[in-house]
Amino acid sequence: MPSSNKKTERTSGGLRAAALFAAATALALSLTGCANVDAVAPSAARTQAAGGAPARFGSVDCREAKCIALTFDAGPSENTARLLDILKAKRVPATFFLLGKRHIDTYPDLVRRMAAEGHEVASHTWDHKILTRIAPDAIRAELERPNREIQRLTGRRPTLMRPPQGRTDDTVHKICRELGLSEVLWSVTAKDYTTTDSDLITRRVLAQSSRDGIILLHDIYQGTVPAVPGIIDALKERGYVFVTVPQLLAPGTAEPGKVYRP
Repeated sequence: MPSSNKKTERTSGGLRAAALFAAATALALSLTGCANVDAVAPSAARTQAAGGAPARFGSVDCREAKCIALTFDAGPSENTARLLDILKAKRVPATFFLLGKRHIDTYPDLVRRMAAEGHEVASHTWDHKILTRIAPDAIRAELERPNREIQRLTGRRPTLMRPPQGRTDDTVHKICRELGLSEVLWSVTAKDYTTTDSDLITRRVLAQSSRDGIILLHDIYQGTVPAVPGIIDALKERGYVFVTVPQLLAPGTAEPGKVYRP
């Protein structure tokens, strides 16, 4: 019979292995969104639509240009006006996935300004509930309420949403399809919720960026907005063109109920 010390060593080793596996899984999720999702890449969305598409699409054709999408979650906030000033000065469009409670209802003028200045205004749910943990009726309410408010403020109903923490499943897909929403995940994250160091946020974004990338940032955190000018300048120097998520997919269009991720 093994000694208690050996059993303890085996148990401890198993716990350490489990902890390492959990940490690796969490890291993968934080980098790319919900891991076990059948997602459509922007290039695939463009290819699927290419047959009947014009030779060029709008002012930017991501079939030819080295495109990247800058996206911001969980605003608007007290930092958003400054962010919009930066984007306007740099002539960069962004996609904003907005929260309802304490954000849309607190800063309605900023929501109007986003739309007026050519940014894509989308949903990040009403109260940041993890959609895979709540009942279908609650999922529907989390998605319908910000849609109504955004439409009331901007005149346009959102067609895109980002599930909190990137967590989604077949039930979420089904409800999104019913509501005319596509889900958008990401390929680049600075984990700006863990630091106020703007230089570190910039380095993390630049290290992960690639063509057709979708950058996830949060304008609610103090270190993020000061990092944005440097991120934009460095990526432009590398030849990137900034686009909204719909522009990244064009001439394809996001289909309700599908998930998009580079």
